[in-house]
Amino acid sequence: MPYGFNGKILRVDLTEGKTWTEELPESIYRRYLGGGALATYYLLKELKPGVDPLGPENMLILMCSVITGMNMSGANRFSAVAKSPLTGGYGEAEASGYWGPELKFAGFDGIVIQGKAPQPVYLWVHDGQAEIRDASKAWGKLAGEAEEIIKADVGVKGVRLLQTGVAGENLVRYAALVNELKHFNGRCGMGAVMGSKNLKGIAVRGKNKPQPADKEAMFTVYKWFKEHYDRENDPMHDMGTSRGVPSLDQDGILPTRNFREGSFEFAREISGKTMKETILVNRGTCYGCSVACKREVKVEELGVDPRYGGPEYETIAANGSLLGIGNLKSIALANQLLGQYVLDSISTGMAIAFAMECYENGILTKEDTGGLELNFGNEEAAIKLIEMIGRREGIGDILAEGVKRAAEKIGKGAEKFALHVKGQELPMHEPRGKRSLAIAYATSPTGADHMEAPHDPFYEAFGHEEMNPLSPLGLVEPVDRLDLGPKKVKAFYYCQAVWSLYNSVGMCDFDGVPIGHVRLEKLVEFVRSVTGWNTSLWELLKVGERANTMARIFNFREGFTKADDTLPDRMFEGLQSGALKGKKLDRKEFAEALRLYYQMAGWDPDTGYPTRAKLAELDLDWLAPEQIATSAAD
Repeated sequence: MPYGFNGKILRVDLTEGKTWTEELPESIYRRYLGGGALATYYLLKELKPGVDPLGPENMLILMCSVITGMNMSGANRFSAVAKSPLTGGYGEAEASGYWGPELKFAGFDGIVIQGKAPQPVYLWVHDGQAEIRDASKAWGKLAGEAEEIIKADVGVKGVRLLQTGVAGENLVRYAALVNELKHFNGRCGMGAVMGSKNLKGIAVRGKNKPQPADKEAMFTVYKWFKEHYDRENDPMHDMGTSRGVPSLDQDGILPTRNFREGSFEFAREISGKTMKETILVNRGTCYGCSVACKREVKVEELGVDPRYGGPEYETIAANGSLLGIGNLKSIALANQLLGQYVLDSISTGMAIAFAMECYENGILTKEDTGGLELNFGNEEAAIKLIEMIGRREGIGDILAEGVKRAAEKIGKGAEKFALHVKGQELPMHEPRGKRSLAIAYATSPTGADHMEAPHDPFYEAFGHEEMNPLSPLGLVEPVDRLDLGPKKVKAFYYCQAVWSLYNSVGMCDFDGVPIGHVRLEKLVEFVRSVTGWNTSLWELLKVGERANTMARIFNFREGFTKADDTLPDRMFEGLQSGALKGKKLDRKEFAEALRLYYQMAGWDPDTGYPTRAKLAELDLDWLAPEQIATSAAD
């Protein structure tokens, strides 16, 4: 009998209109834990290379972990994984909220979806059962109305809904998924994959919570967290993720006007402190989480409703400073529209910034934009573009393809302003001022991703034991944020394994160290108490490394090579403003760091492909090139 998890995966074939249950051996759960790692296992085992990401052959996998749904702060995330329609490679996005735990209570650890329904449908999953139901009344509706329609159709109190939006229905390549209107699987276009399957959403409800192996030991860890976490004095709870906007601006690394600049004149006006003092009406949370970092805002004159939450840092920067917009109320409206259409706020902001810089340089004209004046700072135009992208209208139809494809279509040198890696737009963190992000963006299997590892300011605290929760990794020597030498590469590589583990075990990065308070040794104790396994930090970190390696192989299988581990040219140009004015990445130093990273990861430094020895160490010898070739031939 498994503890902490159900041992069951729900399988769905929408083309055939059937569902069934698959049981996995406990050894698979221990090797992959759940989340991104277990989902990638399914992709590599079952998805044929070269399929159309928006075709019925693609799989959409929603996966919880062995500890999801337990009463531990932050242990509630689930992963959405598929071949990404934005990059054509590996796609993964995590979300918190309440949907993941409810799926566990409904009797399943994950859902693997294939095929395409002949008409719009939704899934109703409850108490070990699943039904495919008609969703035609919800199709084409904005998120709030769609949720009301589906929940009314289910007619069960307490149901949780994960859905794609109008953007996903229209196959916007960076459409997202959302549960409870405010918890997003944001990146990589997972909403477009769901929409391509004519699947509007998945409603879940359950009553059977999995039991831990050692309840007393589990509550010992829970009690420890309660005793060591002071919510009233936690700035994450008080001001949310945007608490750091002024300090990023002061350090010269607040992305401004499409990453040309590192300082924004209205930084304080769009900060978490200003939000707290003006439009914040509540601090929301996720299942079992004590931090309550979610923002809920209200702007009556603009119709901004707190049911859609409030803007987090990435949304504020991508739809604020990046566009030259310093009006927090306008950003709150943008946040609501992104939620209503269910769009990734980062890629949407980057697509608009790209269009604005093209407009400034005469590459796009008012004739191209349908009369919109796309100057930086034009908040009305930015708001209009969100709706145009979500509905694929006018210039929005081109921008809905992502900046890489949009630049290729527009031409005239537009590629210079399309800031992406592997097709995914840069998130709101500056590699020229936080140098490990250069490696993170270049090597992330999903394309540019800021959640690969903790950022460089944390590395500067390594020399202070009381300030360094990562010392169990042997990281005890401080490394400057502008360093990109061997010590920085090592620090990034070790920390990347931790955050990759978090994506597999379902731990929120804002609860786990170094941002949060759940220490590594306590996470190990928690996994032990829930599963009954005699596991260790070493074994868990290997899951993180295994997940990253599998995603790497998936990309190579889909045609990516070492040459795709690169950065936009702008990162090798000097910042135009801020404390780091003139600072840029050095191409030779970057190349040397990248090669060193490959060697640490056990990847061939000449090809970038994981070595046979590394695959054997991680129990991934079934992914050796000759094995993949044989499997593909079969």
